This record gives sequence, C-alpha cells and structure tokens, in this order.
Amino acid sequence: MINISNAKSNISATKPKMAFFEFAFRPLFLLASLFSIFALLVWNGILTGNLSLNLYGGSLWWHMHEMLFAFVTAIMVGFLLTAVQNWTGVRSINGKGLMLLVALWLIARVLFFFPDSLSHSLIAIVDIAFLPVSALLFAYPIVKVKLWRNLLFIPILLIMAGTNAMMHYSIAAQNPQLMSTASTAMVLLITLIMCIMGGRVFPMFTANGTKTPRVNAIGWLEKLVLGSTLLAVLSVFNFVQLPAIVIAVIFFVASAANALRAFRWKIWVTFKTPLVWSLHLSYWCIAIGLFMYGLSQLTTSVSHSQAIHSLTVGAMASMLLAMISRVSLGHTGRNIVVGKVMTMAFIAIILAFVIRVFGSYWISDYNQVISMAVGFWVIAYGSFVTLYFPILIKARV
Repeated sequence: MINISNAKSNISATKPKMAFFEFAFRPLFLLASLFSIFALLVWNGILTGNLSLNLYGGSLWWHMHEMLFAFVTAIMVGFLLTAVQNWTGVRSINGKGLMLLVALWLIARVLFFFPDSLSHSLIAIVDIAFLPVSALLFAYPIVKVKLWRNLLFIPILLIMAGTNAMMHYSIAAQNPQLMSTASTAMVLLITLIMCIMGGRVFPMFTANGTKTPRVNAIGWLEKLVLGSTLLAVLSVFNFVQLPAIVIAVIFFVASAANALRAFRWKIWVTFKTPLVWSLHLSYWCIAIGLFMYGLSQLTTSVSHSQAIHSLTVGAMASMLLAMISRVSLGHTGRNIVVGKVMTMAFIAIILAFVIRVFGSYWISDYNQVISMAVGFWVIAYGSFVTLYFPILIKARV
C-alpha cells in the first residue's frame, strides 16, 4: 500500500527549472527541516533569556504547536501527496498549485510573529486551512481511481485539523488544559500513524536493506498494537474521565505490544545499514514513550514532558529524518544508501532524544539540557539540509 521510498520512483521528471515543485516532498521536506532548526533555536533562546518575542499564543503554545502542526504535518503531507501518485497513477499536485500550498504553510509561520497587528481569527484560519486543503488534494486521485482502501488517511488528516482548531481555541478560551489536551492528542495521533506505516513498510525495508528473510506479521499482535495505540489516543481526548491506573494500563499494554512487534523485526540484523537501524531505533522509542506515559500517570519520577518528548524527539524526529532521507534519494533516482554524514545525523538525533528525556537525571541545569538537545537536533537536521538541498532543488538524475 505505501510504496513511497523502497524503490526508485518511475515517475518522469518535469522541466529542471520547476524541479523543486515537481513533487510535494521536495519543498515540504526541505522547508520543514529548515524550520525545525529555526523554531528550536528560537525556543532555546527564549528559555535561556537571550531572546524576547511576542508570539501568537505565547512562547510555550508556539513551541508545541509549531513542532507538531508545522514541522511534522508538513513532512507528513509531503509523504502523502507524493505517495498518492504512486498508488493511483494520477498526477499529484505540482507546479503552481504546489507553490500555493507551500505558500499557505509559510504564511501561517510568519503570521504567528504578528499577534498584535493581525486578527487572531485570521491567523487561526490561515493556519488551520493547511491540513483540510491537503486532505482534499490527497483525496482527489484516490476518488478518481476508486482506491478506497487509502481513504484511511483523509479522516486522520481532518481529525488533526480539528485538533489544531482545539489548539487555537485554547488561546481564545484562555484554557491551558485544553492546550495540553490538544497537543498531547496530536502527539498520539502521529504515533498511531507511525505504528500503521511502520507495520506496513519496516519489515520490507529491513528485508531489502539487510538481505535477510522478511518477518511476517502475526494477526493478533498487529490488532493488539493498533487497537491498544488507538485506545491510548482516545484516552487523552478525555471523552470519558478514566482513573489514572486505567490510563496507565492502556499505555503499558500499547508499549508492550509495540515492543514485541519491534523485537520481532530483529534490529540486530540492521546494524550495518544506517537507513534501517535508524528506523528500528525510532520505533523502539514509541514503546519507550508509551511506557513512560503510563509511568507518568502513577509516579512523579517520570514527567508528562519526558514521555511526550520520548515520542516527539525519540520516535517522530528520528523516524522522519530516516524516512525523508530515504524518500528523497529514491524519488530523485539515486541509490538508497547514505554515507557517514547522515549516519552521524541519525546518531545525533538519538543523542538529542537521550539528553532531552533523561538528561535532567544527571544534569542539574535544565537550560543546559535543552541547549544540548537542541544542539544535536541542529546537527542532525542541519546535515540533512546541507546534503539534500542540491538533491531536492535539482531535477531527477
């Protein structure tokens, strides 16, 4: 189903001068990676007192929102709008249409810096529009060829758009709890997507990358993984107030199911293949993050922030970095192999996770923990931007 990055794309290139807007992955991967570096440097500057900015929603809201609804969603949309052409054979958005979509995303990023000059409603509408517009663009080729099984991602994108609206409403309502609920729900929605996609492509990537037999899925385990992770998502929306112990059990079961799944994929056969072991480590961070979230319901020794950053920095950031590296190579006609620089980048993003989540246990200065984690993030995504900039702006080889 998800045939996006394990083989070189057979889609013909357009004119070289329009190569950057040939497919959605090109501008969205590059700009999202650049923006993540900028956003984290701004956030670190604010935390250390070296920078003072009046941001829409406040600095904490801006940090949470932009890393989830700007960085992650841009890359996710880049994946989907590229993959849907492979699935359907129908030309996906490109050229001027893609320019407009990218402009919509960029304008929202800029508007957040002018909360006193612009209507908050206007800022919210422009920002919220990106995901529904992307869902429509994704739906068109699927509906045209009646490939109904891939419609799954449309309600997910729309639910994310609704979650984004919750984030914006939390500002108008001056409700920090709603902000926390919406951001946590978004983290777990993305985690659910990672579980869905991971189950479909990681065994194939592992087999092809390591020349080992493919690990076949076990029906009951796959259902347990997706069912328990979905329950975890629903539990944070607070449709029903559940006791902390019940929430903890849900997350412990989801963690154990994902850990068993990851163990069956045999990370030990991947150690000579950076594009594969990086994916495996990111998936193990899902299990770690879900387990820590369960612990955070029962003890103060693990914080909500640690659990969330296990899923965001450990799972999302490392998985996205590995995937955009793979997709960018495959869909520009290059061999799907990375060198020493990107291997270092994969190590750097894992170090960012370790320091951000566990650094406070041995480093007393919180600002130092954040600064070190941001530094490793900049190394990781800076490496991608530096190496892949010429790849993404030039025509397919």
